[in-house]
Amino acid sequence: MGKKKVLLMGKSRSGKTSMRSIIFANYGAKDTIRLGPTLDVEHSHVRFLGDMVLNLWDCGGQDSFYETYFNYQQEFIFRSVEVLIYVFDVMSDDVAGDLERYRGVLEAVDRNSSDARVFVLIHKMDLVTEEDREVVFLNRKQVISDVSGGVELTFFMTSIWDETLYRAWSSIVYSLIPNMEVLESHLDNFCDICGADEVVLFERETFLVIAHAKHVQHPDVHRFEKISNIVKQFKLSVSKTSLKFEGMMVKNSNFTVFISDFTENTYIMVVTTSPLVEKATTELNIKAAKKHFERLLVKPEDLGHHEMNHHHHQPGQVA
Repeated sequence: MGKKKVLLMGKSRSGKTSMRSIIFANYGAKDTIRLGPTLDVEHSHVRFLGDMVLNLWDCGGQDSFYETYFNYQQEFIFRSVEVLIYVFDVMSDDVAGDLERYRGVLEAVDRNSSDARVFVLIHKMDLVTEEDREVVFLNRKQVISDVSGGVELTFFMTSIWDETLYRAWSSIVYSLIPNMEVLESHLDNFCDICGADEVVLFERETFLVIAHAKHVQHPDVHRFEKISNIVKQFKLSVSKTSLKFEGMMVKNSNFTVFISDFTENTYIMVVTTSPLVEKATTELNIKAAKKHFERLLVKPEDLGHHEMNHHHHQPGQVA
């Protein structure tokens, strides 16, 4: 899969480095207050699945830097870009200037990486009163779309203080993983074998959602990102005691959730509401599936659409 170049851009103090530090450097939201402005371009290489490496370019947002990006470093900055993430500060007092800079970035990306996907994050939404957020977001989305020249955009409202940040970045990473339909087909089959309601794969270090399968509908569309946020904080707390987080089980009268160390790059979550599914059986199924998913995640193209062995087991039975 190789390196995937991702540009993170936006004006100075829009929150780019804070979100990068939370997702990729294990910062808490409160810790970001000590971060200074980004000078020029900061590079990060983050290994995800198998051979896939995110080559993240966090670009300083001061006007003088943008002048250099556009006039002297255009090919260097904007060539071979897979994804552009542009961050708008929703509380900015210079909307016209923000839009002009954004339009220049879009034109430079189009000239040098015409196939790049573009994600727009309308950030710091926690500073907008909750009852006004949807209206403010839709209004800003329309203004940005109007100056985008027909470029296909994916919008997210985000904040470093809640799960919206994980939702946006999970979607961005999801868009970069090839053969996702193959992975989700195998995950769906595994969900069936386990007699589970849902199965979710999380990336090991960031705890971003990579893929999921569900056999039962759930009203909370943000539940995975909430879990990402909660479990990552718990995992970081455990690491401070020099212990390794391997997994956990949460059980009550309504459901059982297993979160377990899975492949080299992932954790897995299995959710079940069936009283027929035994804890030991689910743990054995997770253990039995590790090698299969390890191969699938390293070389997904080698497996094609070949399914896991499935012989119509009873719910929760080991396959």
